[in-house]
Amino acid sequence: MTISFDGIKRFFGRRSVRIILILLFALALLLACYRVFFKKSGTAEGFKLTSEETRLAALLSKVEGAGKVTVMITEEDGKAVSAVVIFEGSDGLIVRMRLNEIAASALNLPKSAVLVYAA
Repeated sequence: MTISFDGIKRFFGRRSVRIILILLFALALLLACYRVFFKKSGTAEGFKLTSEETRLAALLSKVEGAGKVTVMITEEDGKAVSAVVIFEGSDGLIVRMRLNEIAASALNLPKSAVLVYAA
């Protein structure tokens, strides 16, 4: 079975074949974009939460006005050295102070090692 160059050229010269190839290429491009930009996993924006971060976030979310809370703890040699708290609730000084105090106390850190931000 030999395939001639003219036969291939004629096959791909058909308008319907070209349209199908373009549609397949567009579908592959859309699938690649979806996997890169919209893939959901068990992570929070690209990093996996530890059980300690999850527990602290659950505790902090119970503070009045805090709303949903995400926590990232930085560790060195297995010991917490700093933390970042991001909350989606109402942005007020009292809410920030409460979140800072609770997180610092829970992690046994100085208050200056805990950064609190509104989302």
